Amino acid sequence: LVDSGGAFLPLQDEVFPDREHFGRIFFNQAQLSSRGIPQIALVMGSSTAGGAYVPAMSDETVIVRRTGTIFLGGPPLVKAATGEEVSAEELGGADLHTATSGVADHFALDDEHALAIGRSIVRNLAWRKPDPPWRVAEPAPPSVNPDELYGVIPTDTRVDGSDFHEFKERYGETLVTGFGRIEGYPVGILANNGILFSSSSLKGAHFVELASQRRIPLVFLQNITGFMVGREYEAGGIAKDGAKLVTAVATTAVPKFTVIIGGSFGAGNYGMAGRAYGPRQLWMWPNARISVMGGQQAARVLSTVGGPFETDAARDAFEAPILAEYERQGSPYYSTARLWDDGVIDPFDTRRVLAMGISAAMNAPIEATRFGVFRM
Repeated sequence: LVDSGGAFLPLQDEVFPDREHFGRIFFNQAQLSSRGIPQIALVMGSSTAGGAYVPAMSDETVIVRRTGTIFLGGPPLVKAATGEEVSAEELGGADLHTATSGVADHFALDDEHALAIGRSIVRNLAWRKPDPPWRVAEPAPPSVNPDELYGVIPTDTRVDGSDFHEFKERYGETLVTGFGRIEGYPVGILANNGILFSSSSLKGAHFVELASQRRIPLVFLQNITGFMVGREYEAGGIAKDGAKLVTAVATTAVPKFTVIIGGSFGAGNYGMAGRAYGPRQLWMWPNARISVMGGQQAARVLSTVGGPFETDAARDAFEAPILAEYERQGSPYYSTARLWDDGVIDPFDTRRVLAMGISAAMNAPIEATRFGVFRM
């Protein structure tokens, strides 16, 4: 859905020259096309400068009358470069590009018409999903009251028929793992039930291996403060055991989906498929929190490093702005405003959103997984 004025000229050094800057959009479009992935552009506003390549590199392009425009150089640039005075519609409007230049393929009367044409294009892709490596069952709602989603959160409130096959129920109890179905699709679920210890990390890595071998998508329900710390746990190998979970999550080739249902702090975010670990989708509940550590812990670490303080009041005064900043930045709305996630959802919609994501992921085959080295 195109409405772009091109690069923001006052910050050109931050959007133009580097590898992942503006030009990468069109590189990626070419790569997607070479892999047979359809791209459809609906030009509802400006498509200016480099932005003109978005519709020009799409399989099919729709442009809206009087509001949609496509040009490499807009009227101000044309006047500055050549002295020619021309309106946006004359330079790159819907009439020009659908009847004369051929840059666009479909003429739309308004935005609603453009969306309707877009749906028609999708219908005529004649797309067929590859057969999944497992059977899709008939969907069934959970057999528990959906209102429980707003209170206690048992894992069986997520899966079809509340039929949850738990794995290693008595071992590593701070991580719940098991198989079930969501709207008929088989899934492996990892859900936090406390801090991650060595046992729960090993359990999680083992479970990710099983799901990967069976090519079953993974769902991570995050409510995690991190991995356990302290002399006893360092001596017990928490670093290498946590690394096993992180390695398994990073290298599995099955589709991953993450829902942050509570806290998401520190390395626990990594072990539970945070944004850096490539989940196909990551959603947040309205009560979620995300930051490198809790605000109180961060404030105390920084005051310890910045001290000593003459009084507790002086320490509190030092910590107060840190606590306020972590409270602000840890909000799910702060996160979603920066596209660190795919949206804040009503807990009641979790199953529906996950099912849509799994369905979308099934447009590509699930490749075999090759794990890295696990430190034993």
